[in-house]
Amino acid sequence: MRVFLASCLVSLGMIVPASAQSIGGTYTVEGTNFDGSPYSGTAEIVLTSETTCVIQWITGGTTSQGICMRNDDAFSAGYVLGDAIGLVVYKVNPDGSMHGLWTIAGKDGNGTEVLTPN
Repeated sequence: MRVFLASCLVSLGMIVPASAQSIGGTYTVEGTNFDGSPYSGTAEIVLTSETTCVIQWITGGTTSQGICMRNDDAFSAGYVLGDAIGLVVYKVNPDGSMHGLWTIAGKDGNGTEVLTPN
């Protein structure tokens, strides 16, 4: 019985919750602008620690860069887009995709964005 119990505990310890999945790599970007028009592109996330990273988006002819951070199933990034400062907050899903809302300082409203790992 002890051997069975010990093997069950070891097996449970090997299960990694979705929130512990690693963030990083290349993602496909699909989003909507403030006016609802669509955009697409790619994003590259490079880890700088277990919870922090840098991110770069290339969408259309635009490149923006920022810093990012993960806390359980929340992932957020502050970024610079031209002269504007922006913020995006995502929910990390079990499949590794991230669904979020973004905004730019001084503007009303928000856009949406989905990052899907490649």
